[in-house]
Amino acid sequence: MKLITAIIRPDRLDHVREALIQADITRITVSRVTGHGRQEDIDIYRGQKIAPNLIPKIRLDIAVNDEFVDITVDTIINAASHGEGEIGAGKIFISPLEECIRIRTKERGGKAI
Repeated sequence: MKLITAIIRPDRLDHVREALIQADITRITVSRVTGHGRQEDIDIYRGQKIAPNLIPKIRLDIAVNDEFVDITVDTIINAASHGEGEIGAGKIFISPLEECIRIRTKERGGKAI
C-alpha cells in the first residue's frame, strides 16, 4: 500500500477529481494549504531579504493498493498540468503506507482502502 500526496493549484482541483473518478479512484482527502516552491524567489528589499508570500494550494491524500500507484500518479500529472514546464504546477510524493484500518468494520490492510 502507498500514500500518494499531491500538491496542486486550486484551479486544477475539479479537473483532477474528475480524472481520478474516471480512473475509478474515488476515495481522496482534500485539504487547502499554503506554501511556495520555485515560483517565487527570495527578494531583497532595501538590503533585507524578504521571504516570498505563501501561495494557496490544494493537497490531495490518496491511499492506494500497489497496483493503483502508476494509474493514480499518471492521472494526477495529466489533469494537474497547465502546460509543459510551467513552474508552480505542483508535486507528487509517494510514501509507503504501513497499515490502513477501517474504523467501522475493523478491516485492515488493502481491504480497508
